[in-house]
Amino acid sequence: MKPSLQVRLSQHLALTPQLQQSIRLLQLSTLELHQEVEQMLEQNPFLEAEEESAPAFEPLAERLTPAERVGEREAERATTEPTADAGEDTPGVDAAEFGSTERDDWENGTEREDFDGIRETPGKSGTNNDGDEFDGQDRDTAMPSLQDHLREQLSSMRLSDLDAASVMVLIESLNEDGYLADTLEDIAEQLVSDDADAEQREEMLARLQCGLRFLQSMEPTGVGAKDLAECLCLQLRTQPRCEAQMIAIIVCKSHLELLARRDLKKLCAATGADEDLLREAQALIVALEPKPGRQFSRAEANIIVPDVIVTKSGRGWKVTLNPDVMPKLRINDLYANAIRQQRGHGSNGGGLNGAGPGLSSRLQEARWFMKNILQRFDTIQRVSQAIVERQKNFFTHGAIAMKPLVLREIADELGLHESTISRVTTAKYMSTPYGTFELKYFFGSSLNTDAGGNASSTAVRALIKQIVSAEDPAKPLSDSQISQMLDEQGIQVARRTVAKYRDALKIAPTQLRKTM
Repeated sequence: MKPSLQVRLSQHLALTPQLQQSIRLLQLSTLELHQEVEQMLEQNPFLEAEEESAPAFEPLAERLTPAERVGEREAERATTEPTADAGEDTPGVDAAEFGSTERDDWENGTEREDFDGIRETPGKSGTNNDGDEFDGQDRDTAMPSLQDHLREQLSSMRLSDLDAASVMVLIESLNEDGYLADTLEDIAEQLVSDDADAEQREEMLARLQCGLRFLQSMEPTGVGAKDLAECLCLQLRTQPRCEAQMIAIIVCKSHLELLARRDLKKLCAATGADEDLLREAQALIVALEPKPGRQFSRAEANIIVPDVIVTKSGRGWKVTLNPDVMPKLRINDLYANAIRQQRGHGSNGGGLNGAGPGLSSRLQEARWFMKNILQRFDTIQRVSQAIVERQKNFFTHGAIAMKPLVLREIADELGLHESTISRVTTAKYMSTPYGTFELKYFFGSSLNTDAGGNASSTAVRALIKQIVSAEDPAKPLSDSQISQMLDEQGIQVARRTVAKYRDALKIAPTQLRKTM
């Protein structure tokens, strides 16, 4: 082969560090964003948290661009703070130093390009947080842990030091549901030394068995059980003695699987009780708490803080950013002034000489970080507003009125790429009159109807939930029957699709929904 020269023309997108940071911040959840902000505050001396009295990020409902918002804030600061030099710019971040780049630059950077090489499938919704309502007061509620609750009871019991110590060991061995995580034999083996003889091991085991009796006498009833059957039996033994209670104990000890299958005939044969007595026993069992420690679980872990809040405004709906999740940042005026003075004095800038270029880059880094955060929340609000406009019926009538919606529709409306919409709608939440939902919840594929239109899969799931809630508990509907009922309403859904939606809604199969 002979060597040759070729000239080729090609186009490619070069990602600047600022654009890379914009994309990364856009896909972060609220918790991850605050962690990123804390890390930046530690690393960059030019960036500092702003006081609560002067919020750094105002709500973006006014639709101002990032540069305009920063320019207004600096203009206000210039009227109240003296400048270091009448001929120099006001300390802090001004529109000129921020750059005149506005929303068009942000959109053009992500328009019609998929930077990570992964093209998300439109219409596939993420997690469904149906019914999870946000209550800010829940975050301030300090619930004691299960261990703390049990230790408080232990302190009021008159036990010997050895018995109290054994109970304390067992309390520390409980899991979050209130069950013993290990067997007494394993716990005893961990407490005795390796060279202990068999008599010492048996003595330790007997001490733990005695402590277990004390533990199981505490509140909540059922704590310290080794499994579900023992937990239910402990609770049943505290109830008034009657024939139904005795049958319930027998069922919990040996026949929980038959009870779960609603096999009434085999339960009658196994317990010797008639159907009426078994139904009374079932009612007692259903009223029990299978997880005694559930009431002490940390509620804060289940709370979702919304990024945007939707409220009624006249005949429409207003979308506002949640100020609680917006970081309040500003540029350190003292350090920014020092950089400006160094620039003004040239090479005779004093102690900052030699380090000027490095410090200037850190200052620019802080400004870009603030700008990218502003862009992030601006984009979240724009996407949320577009979703609300498309799903107005949901906010009026609930999930049953949801319309089909795919990522491309929002992307085309806002002039962004589908990957950008996917990043915005992942791990971002919206507070609505019907609860708090992930933004992806409002996207769903379409199903055909007899009228020639389309129905949202989210609306179909809500309709299935409504049908199941209205069914006769003695004769629950099968997936085929639900499919037929939907077909009668003009919605064509296969039985397998009904089963998939039912599983997604955590609705038990027909056999398990049937009452005895």
